[in-house]
Amino acid sequence: MPLPPPPPRSAGRCRRLQMTSGPGVTSRPGAPRHAHGCGEAAGSAAMSTDDLIEAFRAQLRDDPDVASAVAAIRALLGFLKRDRGETIQGLRSSLLDAIETLSRVDSSVAVSSGGELFLRFISLTSLEYSDYSKCKEIMIERGEIFLRKVSLSRNKIAKLCHPFIRDGARILTHAYSRVVLRVLEAAVESKKRFSVYVTESQPDQAGQKMAKALRKLDIPVTVILDAAVGYIMEKVDLVLVGAEGVVESGGIINKIGTNQIAVCAKAQNKPFYVVAESFKFVRLFPLNQQDVPDKFKYKADTLKTSQNLTEEHPWIDYTSPSLITLLFTDLGVLTPSAVSDELIKLYL
Repeated sequence: MPLPPPPPRSAGRCRRLQMTSGPGVTSRPGAPRHAHGCGEAAGSAAMSTDDLIEAFRAQLRDDPDVASAVAAIRALLGFLKRDRGETIQGLRSSLLDAIETLSRVDSSVAVSSGGELFLRFISLTSLEYSDYSKCKEIMIERGEIFLRKVSLSRNKIAKLCHPFIRDGARILTHAYSRVVLRVLEAAVESKKRFSVYVTESQPDQAGQKMAKALRKLDIPVTVILDAAVGYIMEKVDLVLVGAEGVVESGGIINKIGTNQIAVCAKAQNKPFYVVAESFKFVRLFPLNQQDVPDKFKYKADTLKTSQNLTEEHPWIDYTSPSLITLLFTDLGVLTPSAVSDELIKLYL
């Protein structure tokens, strides 16, 4: 069963800070709401919707290696520091609007789940202070801790996963994944010799980008057609893919084509490994492809412009937990059945 959303805990004990409304508070549907008043950023303007979007896009431009969810969390932390609200409840509401705004800019599962986990992490502290400024200071401190934790995720995953790559292994991967790339880099650093097959990954040919990055590491790589997965599977020793989202069942949402690779691997008894950061754990419980929300299936621009989504090609698909051997996360090495327990710990 999907987890019910827990009640908000952030309004708790800031005694003088009850929910307020009135002059200075805007309530524009789908956009961050700001209120004039006290807060750390009293000397600077609150971050507008356009400022928030630009901050997010600037992160992606300036650091091509950054995950979209991490860029979103950095933007949200900047938004938090500059918020001019007067209540914790109002601040929480503004952050929810900000997360929704970023999700409309980048429709990936990770931006949505990462933003929600960021909000829960900074809110689930015992706010014993009667002063709003002190409450907000604690939230900012926790936000910076959360950002540091998620920034270290890839290295933790690489440390856990690369021992599963034996010397001489032939690996199949799909599209472009920064986490997979970091795992393979760690394997190279440990002096292992192996080769990689990477799918071309239409329609954006992300596999070519992955192949270029692997060649820079002097890893032998062969780009194959998406349709050649069944043909090449008998030659490989394991499949290693990333994930855009990990759902409650232990299944994954990832670039279109992942599911067919998993089906082929299962049919030929090849291990199918997934590497994913815990901020990609999302409270969804799809049973099939149709259960995945459209907001994750299609690019943000497509959702804005398309009149008929049935004519559009989805960018992601769902892979069931029965097809997955192990998931390597910064929380540890998990079987698909263990994901729900970890997800409960994250969200409750």
